[in-house]
Amino acid sequence: MFEGQPKGLYALALANTGERFGYYTMLAVFALFLRANFGLDPAWAGEIYSDFLMLVYFLPVVGGWMADRFGYGRMVTIGILIMFVGYLLLSFPFGGDKFALIVMLLALLFISLGTGLFKGNLQVMVGNLYDDPKYASKRDAGFSLFYMAINLGALFAPTAAVKIKEWAETSLGYSSNDAYHFSFAVACASLVLSIIIYYATRSTFRHTEGKEVSKVKSEQAVETATPAAENKDGVSDRERIIALCLVFAVVIFFWMAFHQNGLSLTYFADEFTAKSSEGLQSMCFDVWNLVAIIFIVYAGFSFFQSKTTKAKSISALVVTAALVFLGWKYSRVSGSIDISAPIFQQFNPFYVVALTPFSMLIFSSLANKGKEPSAPRKIAYGMLVAASAFLIMMVASMGLLTPNEQKVAGDAASFVSPYWLIGTYLILTFGELLLSPMGISFVSKVAPAKYKGLMMGGWFVATAIGNKLVGVGGYLWGDIPLTIVWGVFIAVCVVAALFMFAMMKRLEKVC
Repeated sequence: MFEGQPKGLYALALANTGERFGYYTMLAVFALFLRANFGLDPAWAGEIYSDFLMLVYFLPVVGGWMADRFGYGRMVTIGILIMFVGYLLLSFPFGGDKFALIVMLLALLFISLGTGLFKGNLQVMVGNLYDDPKYASKRDAGFSLFYMAINLGALFAPTAAVKIKEWAETSLGYSSNDAYHFSFAVACASLVLSIIIYYATRSTFRHTEGKEVSKVKSEQAVETATPAAENKDGVSDRERIIALCLVFAVVIFFWMAFHQNGLSLTYFADEFTAKSSEGLQSMCFDVWNLVAIIFIVYAGFSFFQSKTTKAKSISALVVTAALVFLGWKYSRVSGSIDISAPIFQQFNPFYVVALTPFSMLIFSSLANKGKEPSAPRKIAYGMLVAASAFLIMMVASMGLLTPNEQKVAGDAASFVSPYWLIGTYLILTFGELLLSPMGISFVSKVAPAKYKGLMMGGWFVATAIGNKLVGVGGYLWGDIPLTIVWGVFIAVCVVAALFMFAMMKRLEKVC
């Protein structure tokens, strides 16, 4: 699974892991913070949340345009510094008045701009590693591993956000609203770690950073960069760009649905899901138990793939230790534990990390048989899988009150098992693994050489539009029955998948 990959992949992945940990720590509690600190209703909180996500994913097109001229590495470094300023501003508890709101919005602007310079360009650098013919066949697998590393950072984020907030309340005596800012401060520390990793390992990927020279020389270098290689398969740049734009149009609706995890799905966790858990179920909410399962998965794969007795023995020892740890943790389970709504967001990154080896094994097996689906086909399947995730939510919501009715229901309020959300996140993750890493890989492979940064930015623009539409979940949250709320997301995913299948011949032509 890890064999044959360029060393620069792991270096860039680790640098990204630190940045993503901070970002998702902040995001885990952000929607709830908006409502608690500023007294916003679900619609307005959703509007700010979705606008922020839109900027985070729109500004990479600016970062890509600049990087095509001044170098990817330079933009990555500047991006981290700008992000740091944003998270620092967000870390100060200014209260809930108009001045505090303005400072928060300014902080979000810095974070968005910094992310725009950092995120897309780092991924272009990952793609550049595979321009070497030695690694070309490993591109999809490489992006799957890179995506897994992103989610390693996201896995610990919800627990970090909740625990640091609780610590600020109980140990330091801060109010509930002010305690949120300690969760945001975690992002500052994670960015310091990210930049240290980046420069400590730079020698393994420096050749992917682009020519950091004057604008004129950079443009000349791009214009003369192997035009024959771009069209050796008879596909013109125009056809490539059209195919990419078609994919971009589809993924808008995936992200509209997927990023409900931070909005309507978090509202559902907060308002309709049981507030406590006990027994075996309670173990799901301890991140260290999830880490133990990840160790079992990866050590298990290592055991069957290792070629030496020593390696197999080490893998078996790791599996045994993880099982013993889980058994010990289960023996200590007693009573019930409280469940905080943001903690549900740990399940998506956990599933990404745990399921990536299985995904890679399946597609590797299909590739060996000449039956692996193309990247566009995987994306279409991902849309259908996402639709099925919201179908689970529709079933879970049958018979429940509307959100506004639930607020005033008192003893008549109904709550559902946490397993409904845990299962929904599992299915959504299957869709994500089919769509997101494959989509990024597709862009890096298909984009004309002189427009790589811009086209990767285009992927993020599509994501930005989808994230803007995330706010639909906030506007639907009120008097509308929950089954209709989830039905909206089922519909957009199915329609997008059908459009993708209709365009499949054109899309597969450029693969």
